[in-house]
Amino acid sequence: MKKIRLLKPNEIDVRVQMIKSNYISVLLYKDARVDMKILDETFGPMNWQRTHNVVNNNLFCTVSVYDEDKKQWISKQDVGIPSYTQAEKGEASDSFKRACTNIGIGRELYSAPSIFITPMQGEVTQNKGKFQTRSKFYVKEIEYNNECEIAYLTIVDGQGNQRYSYGRKAQGKQTVANKNNTNNPNKNQLDQHRVEIAQLLKVKHIQSETFVNWLKQEYGVERLEGLNAEQAEAVKNIVASW
Repeated sequence: MKKIRLLKPNEIDVRVQMIKSNYISVLLYKDARVDMKILDETFGPMNWQRTHNVVNNNLFCTVSVYDEDKKQWISKQDVGIPSYTQAEKGEASDSFKRACTNIGIGRELYSAPSIFITPMQGEVTQNKGKFQTRSKFYVKEIEYNNECEIAYLTIVDGQGNQRYSYGRKAQGKQTVANKNNTNNPNKNQLDQHRVEIAQLLKVKHIQSETFVNWLKQEYGVERLEGLNAEQAEAVKNIVASW
């Protein structure tokens, strides 16, 4: 089976998920055109196919690719969700994108951190009690570790201003510390949770003393280093809900 490459910066969409007065939450996506492009270049335009069928009123897409080694078709299937604007077209596109993710296209986006962008002056406005923004954001740089997880990420706005950064850009050879982290997925996950918690505390303007007191009361520790990966994930979700 041919190896599917990782996504490039210009193949990743940055979509606004939530807007508050003091932060803008965004998510990373790929679109159907990227899926088709990577299917073409990996397997060849005539060596993949898609079909759609309805199951219990839900539209499913099956994407099949031809495995030259096994001399057979390999198929992956997933269901779609209708869009608010074009329900049928949106559902077909969504099911296709999900099926392509099952094949392996863009699966690395699942490792993306929680991304919170601090608004500039006047960037977030309020209309009838609802926060909104006209700003668009783009991935400028992205790097992956040996586990195909996002290790470095920068996001800019339409004027090219850097608005978000995650991780460290690789400098030449990988250091011993980086190698150890790569070989220890739990430590990678724990470090990522710590970074995300720090970002949440900043955008939500939660005082360090308040957080430390809560952490000590709930977990009996005064520093995030005292938590395991599972505990850190739980703390991140709780802080996100504050």
